[in-house]
Amino acid sequence: MTTFARISFDPALPLWLLTALAVFAAALLALAYWRRSGGVTWRLGAIAAALLTLANPSLVQEQRNPVPDVALIVVDQSISQRIAGRAVQSETALEKLEQRLAGRPDLEVRVIRAGMGTASDRFLPEGTHLFGAIRAGLRDVPKQRLAGIIVISDGQVHDLPKVDVDATGGTDFGGPVHLLLTGQRGERDRRLVVVKAPSYGIVGETLNLSLAVEDSADDRTGSTVGSTANAGRARLSLRRDGGIADSRSIPVGKTRNFPFRLNHAGATVLELEIDAGPEELTEKNNRAVVIVNGVRERVRVLLVSGEPHAGERTWRNILKSDPSVDLVHFTILRPPHKQDGTPINELSLIAFPTRELFQDKLDEFDLIIFDRYRRRGVLPDIYLQNVAEYVRRGGAVLTAVGRDFATLPISLSRTPLGAILPSKPTGTIREAGFRPLPTDKGRRHPVTAMLEGIGEPGSPPTWGRWFRQIDVEDVKGDVLLHGAGQQPLLIMDRVGDGRVAQLLSDHAWLWTRGFEGGGPQAELLRRMAHWLMQEPDLEEEDLRARAVGSQLLIQRRSLNPLGKDIQITTPSGEVASIALTDNGRGMETGAMAVMEPGLYRLNDGAHRAIAAAGDINPLEYADMRASPTKFLPLLEQSGGGAFWLADGMPDVRRIKPGRINRGHNWLGLRASGDYTVSGVAQTPLLPALLVLILFLGLTMLAWHREGR
Repeated sequence: MTTFARISFDPALPLWLLTALAVFAAALLALAYWRRSGGVTWRLGAIAAALLTLANPSLVQEQRNPVPDVALIVVDQSISQRIAGRAVQSETALEKLEQRLAGRPDLEVRVIRAGMGTASDRFLPEGTHLFGAIRAGLRDVPKQRLAGIIVISDGQVHDLPKVDVDATGGTDFGGPVHLLLTGQRGERDRRLVVVKAPSYGIVGETLNLSLAVEDSADDRTGSTVGSTANAGRARLSLRRDGGIADSRSIPVGKTRNFPFRLNHAGATVLELEIDAGPEELTEKNNRAVVIVNGVRERVRVLLVSGEPHAGERTWRNILKSDPSVDLVHFTILRPPHKQDGTPINELSLIAFPTRELFQDKLDEFDLIIFDRYRRRGVLPDIYLQNVAEYVRRGGAVLTAVGRDFATLPISLSRTPLGAILPSKPTGTIREAGFRPLPTDKGRRHPVTAMLEGIGEPGSPPTWGRWFRQIDVEDVKGDVLLHGAGQQPLLIMDRVGDGRVAQLLSDHAWLWTRGFEGGGPQAELLRRMAHWLMQEPDLEEEDLRARAVGSQLLIQRRSLNPLGKDIQITTPSGEVASIALTDNGRGMETGAMAVMEPGLYRLNDGAHRAIAAAGDINPLEYADMRASPTKFLPLLEQSGGGAFWLADGMPDVRRIKPGRINRGHNWLGLRASGDYTVSGVAQTPLLPALLVLILFLGLTMLAWHREGR
């Protein structure tokens, strides 16, 4: 606290009137002096005493408490600050600044660490953000109290305020902004740039991925020079969905297109990586990840009904209700043994285009359904052999069988198609009421586990009964439902690269009619069809994860409870173990906190998965070289400067407002000199009695002088 004294005036008359009286008195005295009247000097003293009294001077003494200025130190803790020893540089610079500014009563030092996200969002998807934290830190600081802002960073900041707006736009902080640059001059770095990548594509169609390799260096002044070292070639490794890497050589400094096809619906993860270049700053930006979502343009289904029956319309309605399905449906109404000599041109029936469907265009179908089909000479064995080969190449076949399947001479099991079917008929047909019941695997398989009304283990489903079932033997694959006598009712199996399923009853249509309450027939048949077409969401043995906010949600499907922990490798290479909880329906779930953006790799010994969290190609990876270029407009406007920490720590000086804020190897913090007044004492300088005596004395002396 200090005491400051000053003289204050509190005129008894308005200032203009007091001024007029002073001018009038001066005129009279000038006239008297011109006429050489006696006592002019004494009259001048008397009038001056009177006017001074009317001005009412007093001595004011203020008790002042200095208000310290605020110096804000911002430490950048973003991704690019974690390479090449920049974090150590930052902490060392911060420690020296705190030591140099400590103990100053006129300065308050505040330290903000920013650029690493918040507790709920640990990584910033749009690069490094510092100035939001700066504004929050200065919210309670008036502009005149800001001594200055010192930013310790590599210059790669992506929320810099624009300098072509007024103070309301956030560029005028009230003090100089200085930049202490981490890193080294002339850093060189090679990086992989994804020039153009599709976000989605149609399964089976060719897409293009545009890539470029840039190898650049900063010049000695710190400005960015593009492609100063773009020469030679680099080796690119491409890995699809965590599989085996495919390597190829690409030129540095040129954009190249890489065609590829999506093999399945859902997300396809492409991992790209190039070898390190000479004098590589970091290999973090030598990698990139592209996620392309595959969609099916249209699903083509061929439905072949062996004869008209009550359940035929059910199949057709279910398939036609899906707008993504192109259905080709043929019902055999006039088999060869019913030829009666009627000319073809007099028939209203369409001839079954067997050659076109089962030879020329067979591979264009995603699923083939044989509904109560039997050997009757319509499809020669060569075409059924084509169907079997179609499945082994990745196709799908569903057979919904009736009585004819149990009649061995005409059964499909006696054709080349029988080699891929998951069971063979015994010849027995059960015709008695029974309820389809899920097996232990059926309660865990994604096709049946979540069917409405399936019930809990130990309690029967709330489904209506069926009345016909075909007994089978030599069962292969997974039995999901069983019926009368615990015999298999729904079997699903893999053959080569394709899949097959058998529904050993033709009474599923009873559920559609609502018999005894019905059942989830539409959902069951739809799930069977999508599993056969290898829909990723219906894989029974699967491990996957997805990031939601700051959590990584993990799901593992299995027909058998595994009870194994999941090993998770983070983007930085750390390995964590997570235990999963089984829900009893084939799904095990777990979660872990996400601490950094990038790819998380999951492995339980049998399954592998990849999950992307946050911005998998962070904006900071575009250029990780230290440079003041982005800061220069702001530094120039605020009067601050940029200093390379590699050249040494600059000196810190307090300067008065209006002075230069920077110099050779020194930066300035403004000293505003603000204070608060805690007490005021006011003492009149002209007591009334003293003024009266002085006025009367001077007047009497004037009279006396004039009388002589």
